Amino acid sequence: MLSGAALRRFATRLRRLVTTPYDPVPAPEGFLSRAQRQEGPAASVTVAVPTGTESRRYFGVDLQRHGIQPVFLRIENRATAAVRLQMVSIDRNYFTPLEAAARSHFSVVRRLSAFGFMGWLFLPLLPLVPLKLITAWINNGRMDDLFRDRAFPLGAIAPGQVAEGFVFTTLDLGTKAVHVRLAALRGFDRILPAAPADDVVVDYVFTVPVPGITADYLGRDFTGLRPAAAVEACTADALVARLESLPPATTNAAGSRAGDPVNLVLIGAFDALLAAFAARWDESESITLATCWKTVRAFLWGTNYRYSPVSPLHLFGREQDIALQRTRRSINERLHLRLWLTPLDYEGRPVWVGQVSRDIGVRFTTRAWNLATHRIDPNVDESRDYAIEDLTLAGRIEAVGYVRGVGACDRSGPRRNLTGDPYFTDGNRAVILLARHRRDTGA
Repeated sequence: MLSGAALRRFATRLRRLVTTPYDPVPAPEGFLSRAQRQEGPAASVTVAVPTGTESRRYFGVDLQRHGIQPVFLRIENRATAAVRLQMVSIDRNYFTPLEAAARSHFSVVRRLSAFGFMGWLFLPLLPLVPLKLITAWINNGRMDDLFRDRAFPLGAIAPGQVAEGFVFTTLDLGTKAVHVRLAALRGFDRILPAAPADDVVVDYVFTVPVPGITADYLGRDFTGLRPAAAVEACTADALVARLESLPPATTNAAGSRAGDPVNLVLIGAFDALLAAFAARWDESESITLATCWKTVRAFLWGTNYRYSPVSPLHLFGREQDIALQRTRRSINERLHLRLWLTPLDYEGRPVWVGQVSRDIGVRFTTRAWNLATHRIDPNVDESRDYAIEDLTLAGRIEAVGYVRGVGACDRSGPRRNLTGDPYFTDGNRAVILLARHRRDTGA
């Protein structure tokens, strides 16, 4: 005699065999409990990002497997003019609701082929194929309706009105930057009051932690690395002198050999640093057996691994405190940025020093345990200045300049890093004062 639980399991399996089940549970309590809110006189904006599990439960399908990440927005317009959400500010490659649903549809062809194969083994099941296809078609329609109903509504948000829903973005793990930009609308005088002479623009940036990777900096005790008693407040002149006296290059663990030049300085709180880079660069995972295997697999297949661990370099007697990267089509082509926290302080903001370079391929070497290393572009000034241009485009720079660093060397007499790659440079290190809030660049 089967128990009640066994009967329910049997019924569930039979239902899945005969039909195409679709059981979304639109319950937002979980991710809304982690929501972030920013507000001002023009608007109040709330942002929440579901985990992969919460997203799958809410929408009934595994959106993360398709590279889609829903972002929940709630916008209250407190301005005197109608405003509109600029979707491309959140993600230039966002998905429309029906596009996101279509990527997640139950495939009639795939299910027919799989069920047909089973039908050859179990001929009596073949008459159930039409039912399987019909329920798939019905549930795809239900999926379209759910995605459309739960999406953030496009169009004008009138004064005093509240709009909420999901924007379907490309998947990010670790830290997701959500840039919410609201612009005043003009030419709606027959429907809504006309916008005032000055456009109402709300520009908020949220940095939301998203589970899925173990970023290398999560184990860092930044307070211990920079205790209050050791903080050295600097004037502008004193800061230049201190920065020019810092080590010229990274080293190996023993400190006996020089590596890549220390060519970048960032001034800003950790949160401001993450906000500046998160939308355009990726964090790096800690080195574990699992992440090493993912790295090897990406290397062998020439695929991308956005969060690949970054090999350690040393400064101040320790490995980098945080590593960021920006990849291209494969793991062999990416920019590396390593940063170390210093005890220096300028205008109440901590000072970070670092090294940035560009990987352009792989080569054989006897200086690495795996007999292979990434080959860097020898023009390391290019990657340094790329970081400046990228942050400028993102509206994240308050001021920028250069101080003396490793010293100049040209192509005819290059220096070499720890793995023997040559590099040449003008010898300077860039100093970037990060803006506390995003500046409008028109980008």
